[in-house]
Amino acid sequence: MLLTIDKQSSEPLYQQIYDKIVAGIATRTLRPADPLPTVRTLAADLGINMHTVHKAYTLLRDDGYITMKGRAGAAVAEPGTHEDDSDAPMQRMLGELHALALAYRARGRSMREFLDDAASQAAHAYGTTTNPITPLTKTQ
Repeated sequence: MLLTIDKQSSEPLYQQIYDKIVAGIATRTLRPADPLPTVRTLAADLGINMHTVHKAYTLLRDDGYITMKGRAGAAVAEPGTHEDDSDAPMQRMLGELHALALAYRARGRSMREFLDDAASQAAHAYGTTTNPITPLTKTQ
């Protein structure tokens, strides 16, 4: 697994690892049961502290993206097989989406612009070329 991080970024390193692995799962670059590098191996490969990698892996496990089996290592989880049936990860994502909507509004952007941009990004994430939301007629 080729994973790169930007040590100069303001985004925490553990969050970059988390995001790259989630993106790999979403794009099917990483598939269920694919093994992930050990915490020590990935930390050494990236030249970072192993506790940083462990934090990313722990968050990924808690959100149901990976499984961790002690010395057996980590692997990509089957979708929908998270041991904890809680809705916490989805609630966090909805909270983040709400924060993005508030940020758009704070910048003076309309709800329609937010929805159009969100739909465009979703189409990109799902690998489609069409916007799934039919544009509304703009009122003046």
